Amino acid sequence: MDRYHISKPENAHMPSIKLKIPPPVQGLICLFFIWCLTTYLPIWEINIPFQTPIAIAMAVVGFSIDISGLIAFRKAQTTINPLKPQNASSLVITGIYHISRNPMYLGMLIILLGAVLYFGNISGFLAVPIFVFTINELQIKSEEKTLTELFGDPYRQYLAKVRRWI
Repeated sequence: MDRYHISKPENAHMPSIKLKIPPPVQGLICLFFIWCLTTYLPIWEINIPFQTPIAIAMAVVGFSIDISGLIAFRKAQTTINPLKPQNASSLVITGIYHISRNPMYLGMLIILLGAVLYFGNISGFLAVPIFVFTINELQIKSEEKTLTELFGDPYRQYLAKVRRWI
């Protein structure tokens, strides 16, 4: 084991999951939903000092978290394809993955929250729990099942130590 990852055991079972919508597409759908809600169903305007710079900063932070997760996967030379977690060759548990088991999804969530602030209406927040629910139910739970089957006890220990989101 090196400092970046735990390799998949040679005899690991190769389960597969059948997901329909890739997480980045789910994020874009929720971003569109935020825009629709703030445009066509405005409930209460958000008006705070430095609103746009804060929203942009949130997007930059979210994007940075996404990229740090991708870089960790690249260093470990494992798949970044969210539709095929069964192709994972390594269990990445260091860097940003020491803080969050799902930094790429956390980054998308922060970007969406920044978008709500940027568009400036509370109605946009209605899309955020939809994103969290769909990512948890359609993606993360399947990934966790697959990774548990692939990596066994090391992954179970990781689950016990690091939270799903943050």
